[in-house]
Amino acid sequence: MSVKDYLRERFFPHMWCPGCGHGTVLNSLLRAVEGLGLDKSDIVMTSGIGCSARISGYVDFHSLHTIHGRALAFATGVKFSKPELKLLVPMGDGDALAIGGNHFIHAARRNIDMTAIVMNNRIYGMTGGQFSPLSGVGIKATTAPYLTIDNDFDVVKMATAAGASFVARSTTYHVLEAVDILKKAIDHKGFSVVEILSQCPTHFGRKNKGGDASNMLESYKANTAKTGSKALAENPSLIARGIFVDEDRPEYCESYDGIIKRLSGGTES
Repeated sequence: MSVKDYLRERFFPHMWCPGCGHGTVLNSLLRAVEGLGLDKSDIVMTSGIGCSARISGYVDFHSLHTIHGRALAFATGVKFSKPELKLLVPMGDGDALAIGGNHFIHAARRNIDMTAIVMNNRIYGMTGGQFSPLSGVGIKATTAPYLTIDNDFDVVKMATAAGASFVARSTTYHVLEAVDILKKAIDHKGFSVVEILSQCPTHFGRKNKGGDASNMLESYKANTAKTGSKALAENPSLIARGIFVDEDRPEYCESYDGIIKRLSGGTES
């Protein structure tokens, strides 16, 4: 199958602003799925509300466009009922770590087999440019005209601490790297978290003098470095990219199925 076979082309052109990084994330995700040779009938995508959540309308998979912050909860229900399916869960700042924060840490803790894609543009884009848990200190937003004083979450550290068995980060500038990471995340047995830094020139870049989309992409090139690289060792203030956790751990649905088999007279303990 080609990438176009995974798209619902009748819903294009998409609704994202010119220069938005989310289209690049969609491209990387589809190329990862194509590279793995997955049948689209074996994939379920669940999403909540927000710019990032609109991805579920553009892919020709089984898809659920659900309520804000509950994408992982819906994905958990699907996984329990159909554990053989591949679950993809694209989320934005709020879906993942504001209203959806509790679902995020507990899905990681349980190590449920699904791939959570956190599209981090550091702003609430669809609702007018409010600051988010990923904005950080000193950011101008419609809800912070005099700059934010809230510290931001580090998605990688939070996912790792919560128990995710695969944790990685990339950017919309590093497209091929993102494809490779997403392939590994989807193929991983357990809860996979992939944070992708994604530019929002409309609400974040414009208010914070980040320039247009190309300027913001250049900043991802200049301000990030691969984990374990000489550049990162020489300048620890750079944002690290790459795979931070990749471990084999018991997967929740399989462990739950083991209990059922044991109680019904099976041999698993």
